[in-house]
Amino acid sequence: MDFATLIQSVTGFISSHPQWALGVIFLLAFGESLAFISLLLPATVILLATGALIGESELTFFPVWLAATLGAFVGDWVSWWLGYRYSHRVMSVWPLSRKPELIARGHLFFERWGAWGVFIGRFFGPLRAVVPLIAGVCTMPAHKFQLANALSAMVWAFGILAPGVLGLPWLAELF
Repeated sequence: MDFATLIQSVTGFISSHPQWALGVIFLLAFGESLAFISLLLPATVILLATGALIGESELTFFPVWLAATLGAFVGDWVSWWLGYRYSHRVMSVWPLSRKPELIARGHLFFERWGAWGVFIGRFFGPLRAVVPLIAGVCTMPAHKFQLANALSAMVWAFGILAPGVLGLPWLAELF
């Protein structure tokens, strides 16, 4: 299945089953933010396309934004916890074991920027997959991580949904 078909299938499902929309949006944002899974799931493009459904269906912005925010927050929190709990052992697990350059880049980025790295890392695809994990491996204090995590999740969810809400659904077609 190609990206266009996947995007159409998911947005079609959300449009046809609005009662499931918030759960699907939560899971997409969660998967997009979860270490390992985010490397395989094209959820950003699907969420961007989902933003176009707001106002065109029964969906309203605040609940959709909240579902995406919570999904992103929980995904990064689980990634941080995995890094904190399992330390350097997580780096030998597939798919990270096949992409050691992502780990090295994430580590350098985090070491340089700290909590700001967690915030900024959410907005860059491959970094989004490893920065929270590396923050956990580096035993970043939970309160600092969660503050950066919460703020970045709110901004990211707004930024990913707003183009569709503002009538820019063509952005999803670029991907």
